[in-house]
Amino acid sequence: MPKLKNEPAQAEVIPAAARVSKQTLIKDLLAREEGATLDEMIAAIGWLPHTTSAALTGLRKQGFPIDKNRIEGVTRYRHVASA
Repeated sequence: MPKLKNEPAQAEVIPAAARVSKQTLIKDLLAREEGATLDEMIAAIGWLPHTTSAALTGLRKQGFPIDKNRIEGVTRYRHVASA
């Protein structure tokens, strides 16, 4: 049967266990020993730079400690364990 012009595309059903939120992806990147650059986070989640920066700010406001270091001209963000 041909698809009608205004008919919505069928959504792919992904099991709940397989879904990972974008915020979880950011946290996973920040948890790496080397942390992550803004560009790495943007590439991983597909957000625009200002949206990704806002997500980092939101995590900080929620009490998620993030360290920011500039190494060889590149800013790296990393989750730091709270003492």
